[in-house]
Amino acid sequence: MSLRIGVNALYLLPGGVGGTEIYLRSLLSALAAIDPLNDYFVFTNRETGSDLIPTAPNFHARPQSLRATSRPARILWEQAALPPQAAQLRLDVLLNPGFTAPVYCPCPQVTVFHDLQHWRHPEHFRWFDLPFWRALLFASAQISTALIAVSEATRRDVLAHYRLPEKKVTTVLSGVDEAFFEIAERRRPERFLLSVSTLHPHKNLDGLLRAFANFRSVHPEYRLVVPGLHGFYTEALHELRDRLGLRDCVEFPGWIPRQDLYDLFARADAFIYPSRFEGFGLPVVEALAAGVPTACSNIEPISSNTGGAALRFDPGDTDAMCAAMLLLVSDAGLRAKLTVDGARKAREFSWISTARSTLDVLNNTAFPANS
Repeated sequence: MSLRIGVNALYLLPGGVGGTEIYLRSLLSALAAIDPLNDYFVFTNRETGSDLIPTAPNFHARPQSLRATSRPARILWEQAALPPQAAQLRLDVLLNPGFTAPVYCPCPQVTVFHDLQHWRHPEHFRWFDLPFWRALLFASAQISTALIAVSEATRRDVLAHYRLPEKKVTTVLSGVDEAFFEIAERRRPERFLLSVSTLHPHKNLDGLLRAFANFRSVHPEYRLVVPGLHGFYTEALHELRDRLGLRDCVEFPGWIPRQDLYDLFARADAFIYPSRFEGFGLPVVEALAAGVPTACSNIEPISSNTGGAALRFDPGDTDAMCAAMLLLVSDAGLRAKLTVDGARKAREFSWISTARSTLDVLNNTAFPANS
C-alpha cells in the first residue's frame, strides 16, 4: 500500500538555516531517486524557491502564503494552518525535518532532531530564544509518534533529556553528496586552509583564529577561508580577526552557492574543524569524501564519523590545534594516508541510505502493525 507523506519544509530559508538546508535538499533528492510509489506533499514558504521540490511525478508542491523570515509567523502557521491541510490531503504521515512539529495533527508524525544544543549549551542561545526552543522541541518530542536522530550521540541526548522509550528514537545517519567524491579526482591544492562552519559560538572559531595566528608565524604564506552562515557571533569574530592582525588572510564569505563550495574543497590544502559541539558534523564527512587532509575536534559524533581518517585534537587546546595544522601541511606521508583513508571512511555515509532508513521509519509509523 502506498503512502501519502507530508513534508513540513516551512522552516527552510535558503542560505539562512545552515546544515538543515543541506539535509532537507539531499534527503528529498534521495527519496525521489529510490521511491516512485509513495506520494509526497511538500509544504513550502514564500522564500523557499521551486528548486527544492524534486521533479519526479510523485512529488507535489504545496506552497504556503507565509514568509518564514518571521519565526513567530512560521510557528503559528505550522501549528494552526498546516494540520487542516494535512487532513484535507488525507496524509498518512507527516515528516518534520527541522525540529518542530504541529502539536495537534490528524496523522502520525516523524520529527528529525539534528542536535540538542539548547540543552547541552544553553549559554550559546540568546535569552529570548531559549524558552521557545525548549518549549517547542519538548512538545515535538512528546507528540511525535517517532523521532529520527542524525547520530547516535544525538539519539542519546534526546533519550536522556526527554526520557522517551528507546524504540521511539531511531538513529538515521546523514549522508554525503556524491559530488564530493568527484572533487577528490580533480583536486589542485593551494595555500589555504578551509573550515566550513556557521559563525556561532559553539563552533569555536575564536579558538581557530588564535591557533591560525600561531600557525602563520611558521607559514605566513597560508590563508584561512571560513564559508558558512553569518550567525550572531559574526561581529565578534571579525573583531578578533582584526585584533590578531589576520584581516588580510582570513575570509568569512558567508553562505555561498554549492558550486563555489565544491571549488573551495577542490583547492584547499587542508581542512580544519574545531567545533565544541555537533549533532552530526556534515562538513567533516564532506572533507573526507573530497580527499582533503583533515583535522577535527575529538568530540562525538565527529570522532565516530571520522574513525582514524582524520587528525583529532582537543578543541580547547589552541597549541594542539596549531600542531595539527602544521602536521597537515608538512607531512606528505600523512597527507597521502588521510586522503585515501578519508575517502574510504566517507563511503559509509550515503544520502540514498539515509532516504531508505527514513522511509522505513515513515512506513513503520504510518502502519505500525507492519513494524
